[in-house]
Amino acid sequence: MEKLPSARNMGSATAAAKACLAAQEALGPDLVSLAPVNQTIVGVNWSETCWEAPSCVVQPSSAGLVSVVLRIILQFQVLFAIRSGGHSPNPGWASIGEPGMLIDLSRLDAVSINADASLVSVGPGQRWGNLLAALDPYNVTVVGGRLPGLGVGGFLLGGGFSYFSGEYGLAADNVRNFEVVLGNGSIVEANAQVNPNLFWALKGGGSNFGIVTRFDLATIPIHTVYAEIQTYAAAESAAVLRALAAWQLGTGASDVRATVVAISSLSGTTVGFIYSQPVATRPGAFAAFANIPVLATVLPPTNLSALALVEAAAGLANLAPQRHDYRAATTHVHADLYVDMFNFWAERAAAVHRKTGANQTFVLQPLTPNLVQQGIDKGGNPLGLRPSNLSWWTTLIDWRDAADDDIVRGVSIATTEEWKKRSGERFLYMNDCSRDQNPLPGYGADNVAKLRAVSRKYDPHQVFQRLQQDGFLLRKTNV
Repeated sequence: MEKLPSARNMGSATAAAKACLAAQEALGPDLVSLAPVNQTIVGVNWSETCWEAPSCVVQPSSAGLVSVVLRIILQFQVLFAIRSGGHSPNPGWASIGEPGMLIDLSRLDAVSINADASLVSVGPGQRWGNLLAALDPYNVTVVGGRLPGLGVGGFLLGGGFSYFSGEYGLAADNVRNFEVVLGNGSIVEANAQVNPNLFWALKGGGSNFGIVTRFDLATIPIHTVYAEIQTYAAAESAAVLRALAAWQLGTGASDVRATVVAISSLSGTTVGFIYSQPVATRPGAFAAFANIPVLATVLPPTNLSALALVEAAAGLANLAPQRHDYRAATTHVHADLYVDMFNFWAERAAAVHRKTGANQTFVLQPLTPNLVQQGIDKGGNPLGLRPSNLSWWTTLIDWRDAADDDIVRGVSIATTEEWKKRSGERFLYMNDCSRDQNPLPGYGADNVAKLRAVSRKYDPHQVFQRLQQDGFLLRKTNV
C-alpha cells in the first residue's frame, strides 16, 4: 500500500483554530464549541482513557452540515475524530486532543419507522435503548446492541454482535441502506443496488470510507423473548465453560433461537440464557447447563420484551467513570482449551487485582455457522468468515490509576498471545479490539484489497486515512 503521511504530522494548531472558527461561522455557536471545551462534552466518552480536550467539538444536526464540516476539514487539512456514542476505550478512536476537531454525531439521532414497521431509519448518534423503545409498540425489534447506552454508529460499522445474531446474523448484515457523507463532502446512498461495493465495505469495514449519517435497518419479528440470568460460584467456572463448549458442539447451538452469554470473573460466572420466543420453561436447548449448581438467580426465568432484556443487561454493566479497555481473540471450540485458557488468564488477573484493584472479565461469545451464513445470504460483508463453530473471546477491564495502564493491560495482552499459540485463529472482531490490535488483516488479503479499492474510489483525497486521528484504518494495514 502507498505510504501516507501520519495524521499527527499533518496537523497544526493554526489550521485547527482556523477550521474551528470556520465551522462555527458555518454552523453557528450552538453547534460548535471552541476550546476550552466543557468537561461535560469530553466526559461523554465512556472511558477516562478517552477524555481528551480537542480544539473544538462540532455537533452537526444533518447530513448537509456534516458535508460542510468535511469540506472545512479538507480545506484546512485538520485532524479529526468521529464520536457516535463514545463507547470505544481506545484513545483517539472517538476522541482527540489539540490540535484537532471532534465531530460529535449525537444530534444525528432521528428515528423513523416505515408504514408496516419492516424498516427503521436511525441516526448514528442514537442509542440502542432509545431505538428499541421506539420499536416496542410495533412488536418488532432489530439486530442491535446488547446494552441500551451503546451508540448506534460505531457498533454497526464494526459488525455488531447481538442477542439475535445466531438467528439473523450480525447487525451490519441487517442494514439495508447507508446514507454516507464522503471525504469531499458529497452525500451518497449505499445499498445492494446503488454503490454496492461501498455498501459491502461499510458492513464491518469501520470508519474508513465516510461518515454514515443514517442507517436503514430491517426489523425482525421478535418482541417477547425468554430469558434468565444465573450466577455460578468461582469453583464452578470450569464446569460452566465445559457446558458452553458442549452446548456449542451439540444440538443446543443448532437451535438458532437459543443464545448463551457467559461472563466469567475472578468471583464466578454469570450466564444469560436467551430464547427468541416466549416459552413456559427453560428450553431444552440449554440442557448442557442443567446440572451445575447455581449460586444465585439474577433474573428468574421469565418472558420479557427485547427492550426489557437490554435494560436488565444494563444492570450487570459497570457504568462508573473509570479507565477501561477490552481485547479480542478468536478460538475454535474445545472444552479443555477453554478451561486451560481461563486458568491462564485467572492467575494473571488475580495477581494484577491484588496490586491495582483492577477488575477483569473472561468472555466467550459463540459464533455459529448460521450467524455467518446469514451474512453470506444477505449479500456478504468484508469479514471473510466461513460457516463454522468458533468463539470470539473478549475481556472488559476496569481500573482507576493511569500509572497502572501497562500492568493492567498486560493480562489481556498475554492472554491473546496465548490464544494465538493454542488456537491458531487469527480473526479479530473489530468491536472488541484494543488500541494495538488490527482486525483488518484477519479479513483476508483479497477483502483488504477490495476495501482499499473502495477507499480510493470513494475517498480520492484519502481524508479518512490521512486526517482521521486514529482507528482501525487501512493506512495501518500491511496485508
